Amino acid sequence: MSKPRIGYIGVGLMGHGAAKNILEKGYPLTIMGHRNRAPVDDLVKRGAKESTSAAVTARNSEILFLCLPSSIEVEAAIYGADGVLQGAHAKLIVVDCTTADPNSTRRIAGDLGKQGAAMVDAPLGRTPKEAEAGKLSTYVGGDPTVVKKLRPVMECYADTIVEVGALGMGHTLKLINNFISIGNCAIIAEAAATAAKLGVDMRKFYEVISAGGANSKMFQMVMPWVLEGDDSQLKGPLRIAGKDLRFYTRLAEQAPAAAFIAQAVNQTLQLCNVRGHGERFLPVLPGILAELNGAKVRDL
Repeated sequence: MSKPRIGYIGVGLMGHGAAKNILEKGYPLTIMGHRNRAPVDDLVKRGAKESTSAAVTARNSEILFLCLPSSIEVEAAIYGADGVLQGAHAKLIVVDCTTADPNSTRRIAGDLGKQGAAMVDAPLGRTPKEAEAGKLSTYVGGDPTVVKKLRPVMECYADTIVEVGALGMGHTLKLINNFISIGNCAIIAEAAATAAKLGVDMRKFYEVISAGGANSKMFQMVMPWVLEGDDSQLKGPLRIAGKDLRFYTRLAEQAPAAAFIAQAVNQTLQLCNVRGHGERFLPVLPGILAELNGAKVRDL
């Protein structure tokens, strides 16, 4: 049997690796470019075709992946001029890998359904390193029959696929997950900044935390920057982290549920963004907070 035609909109930090692995497993792939040409050009060299619009990409695909910064960009790709809705058809399945607002996801699914197309939310976990290696995790919400059709393609880029229930639940759980991980990063950053202010030897700080219950995978990804200036272990921009926390706090308010800690983390990230650090990666957060406190971890 021939493999389904795949479309991919958003081949950035996470999308490039996922799309590359789909392509390398023999699926015909059409991609739609964005501001950064490097990943687009790389995929074209590997055999992908580049599309001129979201509508054309949808029209020529049986499975269409979206991996975009937020629901704002997803809605623009769906509803904008020459958007996905204009090319949607009854054989199309849209898979949104964005860390997105589940309310927006369900609304989009309803509009796609009017044209016979199906939708699944399948946000991605881990980092661009795992994306390139084909070892991401993904949390999938949607009709089990549709998800079953998608699993062979998802297995190209993810070694952990968790089916989490109805449409929108993938994005819901991804936001909860990101609150825990980003919140952990903010706590680590604040502790490291305070330690720097107190004159603590940062290598001893690393040894003490690594030896006890405060240790975490996030701590081990942040500390290479603190110790060596290496932010490559966690290539998540502070701007995107702030978006995730805003979406999470919005969900909590709608529940309704109290979110005191999340709001504090949200404002910490907002402060970093308004001070011009939005494109820096999360491991740099200890240095930013130290500078705000009149201390220094290392040069920013």
